[in-house]
Amino acid sequence: MPSFPTSDRSPLLRPRVFADVPAVAAGMSTRHGGVSGPPYDTLNLGRHVGDTASCVEENRRRFCAALDTDPAWLCTAGQVHGATVRVLDAPRHEPFCDGLVTPTPGLLLAIAVADCAPVLLADVEHGVAGACHAGWRGTVGEVAARTVQTMVDCGATPGAIRAYIGPCLSPEAFEVGPEVAAQFADAVVVRPDGAERPHVDLKAALHHQLTGAGVFADAVEVSDRCTLQEHDHFFSYRAADGPTGRMFGAIVLRQ
Repeated sequence: MPSFPTSDRSPLLRPRVFADVPAVAAGMSTRHGGVSGPPYDTLNLGRHVGDTASCVEENRRRFCAALDTDPAWLCTAGQVHGATVRVLDAPRHEPFCDGLVTPTPGLLLAIAVADCAPVLLADVEHGVAGACHAGWRGTVGEVAARTVQTMVDCGATPGAIRAYIGPCLSPEAFEVGPEVAAQFADAVVVRPDGAERPHVDLKAALHHQLTGAGVFADAVEVSDRCTLQEHDHFFSYRAADGPTGRMFGAIVLRQ
């Protein structure tokens, strides 16, 4: 089932895959409910995009409050469109990585996106959470599978992991060059009617990657929302054609 917000202007999407797991709080922000002005209106959570610092901090406070946690527990990644995954045991900004894993309860792992996919993962039985940023380069580099493996290294079991692939570019919107399409399996490369260039089904590629790493298919929720087609609800780098905000996909295991 799709993870729609409670209203069209809700600041938070809550994945249904974690709905019956009280030990997990997870969510994907929208662009609504913040204090930032254009072109970051209104819930920009990215510090690196040119927005006023005080607005970003207030937006982060609101986002964390919606997940019933404190910004002091926030963990972020210095994303570089790669496939490096790091293990954290304390809140901090971790540079030069696109995946975060923790066996430490209370840490809020947050991934910043504006067309790329946030992937949120949790093995509650073994107390391990993970999150990764997956654009086309990271997906080709198997960042989602690497995140699962890092969780296993921390004690998780793939068959006990639940995962959420959040809003990102849909296959109808994700037009790429032939040199990019050639790096994906044929099964996830599509050519919509009238399209001059190939398109990639990023969500299908990530779903395949997670199940290939041992996560059960029915334990993976895939959002059907498209950031480009719904840029009035989500920040979209492609739609903006200039500066824009960032959303968070975030997950925390309760203490």
